[in-house]
Amino acid sequence: MIAFKEWQVVCDALASGRQTILLRKGGIHEGRQGFSFAHESFFLFPTRFHAIADQVREGEVKVAPEWQPGDLIRITHYAAASWATTLTDWEKVAVLEPLHIYSEQTVVDRFDWEGKGMASGSIHLAFVRVYRLASPWEFPYETKYGGCRSWLDIPEPQVAWRKTMTPVLTDEQFEKFSLDHLIS
Repeated sequence: MIAFKEWQVVCDALASGRQTILLRKGGIHEGRQGFSFAHESFFLFPTRFHAIADQVREGEVKVAPEWQPGDLIRITHYAAASWATTLTDWEKVAVLEPLHIYSEQTVVDRFDWEGKGMASGSIHLAFVRVYRLASPWEFPYETKYGGCRSWLDIPEPQVAWRKTMTPVLTDEQFEKFSLDHLIS
């Protein structure tokens, strides 16, 4: 099972339907090739790693240390990427502002950052549909989940999770967020 590690406050925005995109540059542990949306679907793994209140425009940032081994991680949502791309035009990135909670400076910093296979002036974008698990599931945090990385291998969830999950947004609500006209 694969999980995408994202700030708790962003996971909350995705879970409420307030946010439908993920913007990512990559992290220290992404490897030589850098970050990519390598998986079409994944669980949302909430983290407090690097989260600072001024990096988002709304939502509650819980300033706390990162999870410690043995802490219970609670997984409540699953996401499926409808599509993903890399944007290199700042104007196309800027028009996405209504679809996420990141502060403008956070997005600028990510767009301008260079390293780990990514050039300055680019950012990865994924348009995601989020699903609520009928029953949240918990497992203990392990050190292998730590650090600045995006993708995690996590334990298997309960058996019938796919059959009982429900979309956060209705089909009609989700269609309103279509990005095709914004970035084409």
